[in-house]
Amino acid sequence: MSPKEVRLYNTLSRKIEVLTPGTPGTVDIYSCGPTVYSYAHIGNMRAYIFADFLRRGLTLLGYQVNHVMNITDVGHLTDDADSGEDKMELGCRREGASAWEIARKYTEAFFNHAAQLNILRPSTVCKATDHIPEQISLIEKLETKGFTYKTEDGLYFDTSRFERYPNLARLDTEGLREGLRVDKGAKRHKTDFALWKLAKPGEKRQMEWDSPWGRGFPGWHIECSAMAMKYLGAQFDIHTGGVDHIPIHHTNEIAQSECATGVQPFVRVWMHGEFLLLDDSIKMSKSAGHILTVDTLIEKGFDPRSFRFLVLQTHYRKQLGFSYEALTAAQKGLERLIQQVIKLPAPSTLSLEAGPKTQGALDYHAAFIHGVAQDLNMPQALAEVHKLVGDGAIDPQEKTLLLAAWDEVLGLDLWTPVKTNEEPVPQECLDLLLLRNQARQQRQWTEADRLRGELLSRGFEILDSPQGSSLKKRS
Repeated sequence: MSPKEVRLYNTLSRKIEVLTPGTPGTVDIYSCGPTVYSYAHIGNMRAYIFADFLRRGLTLLGYQVNHVMNITDVGHLTDDADSGEDKMELGCRREGASAWEIARKYTEAFFNHAAQLNILRPSTVCKATDHIPEQISLIEKLETKGFTYKTEDGLYFDTSRFERYPNLARLDTEGLREGLRVDKGAKRHKTDFALWKLAKPGEKRQMEWDSPWGRGFPGWHIECSAMAMKYLGAQFDIHTGGVDHIPIHHTNEIAQSECATGVQPFVRVWMHGEFLLLDDSIKMSKSAGHILTVDTLIEKGFDPRSFRFLVLQTHYRKQLGFSYEALTAAQKGLERLIQQVIKLPAPSTLSLEAGPKTQGALDYHAAFIHGVAQDLNMPQALAEVHKLVGDGAIDPQEKTLLLAAWDEVLGLDLWTPVKTNEEPVPQECLDLLLLRNQARQQRQWTEADRLRGELLSRGFEILDSPQGSSLKKRS
């Protein structure tokens, strides 16, 4: 079938626009991926669920989708103003492991969590450390064109040379620059950003490379431009990320990309997912310590799909309040929906290619498609699901045909019962965990290891995180 018309909100124009891919029938998407120095929290995962709905929805609408996502395993500093230490080095010091071990551990954890949330793996996953030559080459283009300058700690992009710099975030760059004292060796403007950071004298980092400007490592922003261009070209269709990427990371991507290639716009449509808020008021943040992971939800007895179902009920451009009460309600709602669906014929018993035939079923499908095609209005699409399963006038086989097709977008596994782990942890095991943590605090490592072994013998493994320790039933 020919692809359906899709209308998406473009952050750059602040308007809903008709998607016009560079190659008819094909949509190229780049998504900003995780910085793998720690676990991704469920606020991060909301952004990846949103990108997954986008990819799945476009596929249902008839497009071939090429989805690229990066893994940031170097260059992301603790301060967006190009100061502080690399987050990977921070992870090394925290856990006493190498940067490469930290990157591997948390990359694997990310994709495990993504799989539990039924997030499809991108067509291409690319790591920053695997693309250092491409980043150096892109920086060299910017240097040749006069967009860079060197300071004592690195090579920087001069944002004053790019007049469209404020457009994505609607920044008041003059206000930001006003009164800024410029010292030798410092950034010329507050909005300038690092392309290549030089290793400090006497400091030995685990991740650094030789370059035309000296030994060091790339800035955070350059990786996305370099890898997006390698896999999608100098211009592509959609770039996704969280709203926190708008004022700095994505603004910088546009500047360096369009200045290096002369092609504009770098991206046709910029899409940003809103924050997940803890108790409707606190943004999930690793730096602030408000972290809940997929493992946390599982430990508390939730099926990860319940979180996906919760996300599904709020438009991606609206903030979503999270609480365990809300997640409990979502899980119960998902259970009720699945209990209705599993009474229908199983998809494996039908020829799904046949599709619905009656006008009533076709009307439902058109309404679902309309929701997906109108700026990814998943709450509207979900409303059609609820109406369909309760409509006695639609033949059960046609319901199955529709729901099986729709579930390719929803990603809820509608014929799979909800899984919970509500078995309480015995009090004696909780007491052993407390004793083990006390032993660790007193640096009694042998005793701490003994207590860990005792818990393992009782069928529980210890999960340590910055928020504390918990127990998980061994499978």
